[in-house]
Amino acid sequence: MTQEILDRRAAAVVEANKYLVLGTVGADGLPWVTPVYFTPDGHDAFYWVSSPDALHSRNVAERPDISIAIFDSSVPIGSASAVYFRARATQVPDDELERCVALYAARYPELRAYSVDELHDDIRLYRARPTEHWILVTGGDPQYGTGIDSRRPVWL
Repeated sequence: MTQEILDRRAAAVVEANKYLVLGTVGADGLPWVTPVYFTPDGHDAFYWVSSPDALHSRNVAERPDISIAIFDSSVPIGSASAVYFRARATQVPDDELERCVALYAARYPELRAYSVDELHDDIRLYRARPTEHWILVTGGDPQYGTGIDSRRPVWL
């Protein structure tokens, strides 16, 4: 299996899924994870909408370094595909909201289209920019399997 194949597998996982699991750390040093509906901008950025009062949003405001996992939980046991990221998250700045909110709403027809004005009230648009990327390689993978699930770096 070449690096190119691993990279393509990782890209396919991102493109095939609607939710990511966002891992943040609170002021108390304790981790918090939550699923969020997301839209990717290629593989350079991921967008989601959330209340700034949500625990994960408060954590991002204080500690923007986050972790992300994207995977399909509906596959049979032993055939999982997942990608993992370290990233930096922020609220999308006002001068980028119009472009980013259009991108966020364009991925799926069922996704609620927020107006720029709505994103100044009780809800905000957030963006994570990945800094590191990995893909899950299952222990039984015919080429990279070691009997133990592992992760391999990918370049997206």
